[in-house]
Amino acid sequence: QVQLVESGGGLVQPGGRLRLSCAASGSRFNIYAMGWYRQAPGKQRELVARTQIGGSTNYGDSVKGRFTISSVSAKNTVSLQMNNLKPEDTAVYFCNADDLGLGGLWGQGTQVTVSS
Repeated sequence: QVQLVESGGGLVQPGGRLRLSCAASGSRFNIYAMGWYRQAPGKQRELVARTQIGGSTNYGDSVKGRFTISSVSAKNTVSLQMNNLKPEDTAVYFCNADDLGLGGLWGQGTQVTVSS
């Protein structure tokens, strides 16, 4: 069984910064990509950022230049540095991992609220 455990969400003022982290725990997994998605109330879940281990990185258009994703493949962890946060970034952020044998994995989600 593999679990994705997220941390780092919270309340921040517009223009502030937060860092989200996610770690995969368990045994017998072979993760080849990790990323972050978010879902705001009444909206569909959308890509924030995704990185293939040792490969390419993709960002959602609305976060380019403000968010940075990083991963440590040996530790199966991924982090998301979020700068210059805006109220429209308010959402539940979900960690995602793609595993060769297990397919898509999801964390439980962490709330990010940007408000003054």
